[in-house]
Amino acid sequence: MKKLLIIDANSLIYRCFHALPPFTDKENRPTGALYGLASVLIKIFREQNPSHIVAFFDRPEPTFRKEMYKEYKSQRPPAPDELKSQIIEAHNLFESFSVKTFEIPGFEADDLIGSTVEKFKNEPELKIIVLTGDLDALQLIDNGKIVIETFKKGISDTVIYDSEAVKNRFGILPKQMPDYKGLVGDSSDNISGVKGIGPKTAAPLIEKYGSLENFLEEGQNEKAYKKIFEAQETAKLSKELAIIRRDAPLEIKNLDELRHQGLQKEKIGKYFEKLGFKKMIERINGQ
Repeated sequence: MKKLLIIDANSLIYRCFHALPPFTDKENRPTGALYGLASVLIKIFREQNPSHIVAFFDRPEPTFRKEMYKEYKSQRPPAPDELKSQIIEAHNLFESFSVKTFEIPGFEADDLIGSTVEKFKNEPELKIIVLTGDLDALQLIDNGKIVIETFKKGISDTVIYDSEAVKNRFGILPKQMPDYKGLVGDSSDNISGVKGIGPKTAAPLIEKYGSLENFLEEGQNEKAYKKIFEAQETAKLSKELAIIRRDAPLEIKNLDELRHQGLQKEKIGKYFEKLGFKKMIERINGQ
């Protein structure tokens, strides 16, 4: 079976940046996040051995969500310069691993991931794994065909979510995650949801009625109905902001463009030597 690994680059680099000490190279340039990213890539190639792979980056320009809601992600402080420089350099790290990278102004990496999943989800004999540092992509899960690999702790301990795992944790189906966030919100993205509605209230309602819209139409007898009905515009906007787009204008025409020919250890080793990653050179040579 073919295996397509899709990487949410920004979320991964951000996680590595906060998980590892602030290493620097011999020219005193920050490299801690790059070291973490290299470690994750070596691990994922060893464990998943993907036949196809791609990484997507966010762009600094405002996205369509910012146009919908100017407060979207407004609570986040600007990325420090030592993180920005490593996000830029990460393109070269991916290139050393022979991984193609893409980014599109106006879209988040999540939307490029969703659009790639949509494009290839019906490809025969293909399993799709999305590697990400957050849980926004859970809505893309589709039985055993599309799964999400994310982090439990640090950058070395990962967990794979399928439909059953989402149901066990949140009490809903993966496709219902935007409806769920429409009610509970998402503080990491400054999505407000409905004030006073938490997971214990939201999950059973979404499970019972199937969607936010169905609840508003049929849930008049529920205790939380009045509160949600009065805040329905906010709830609907919150849901809309949480939906991953699947129609981004991808430059990828076919799956063969993402085929990976295997790790070129000499190429990667030279790149690691430039960054001073001696331990990583040993790891890649033992891969």
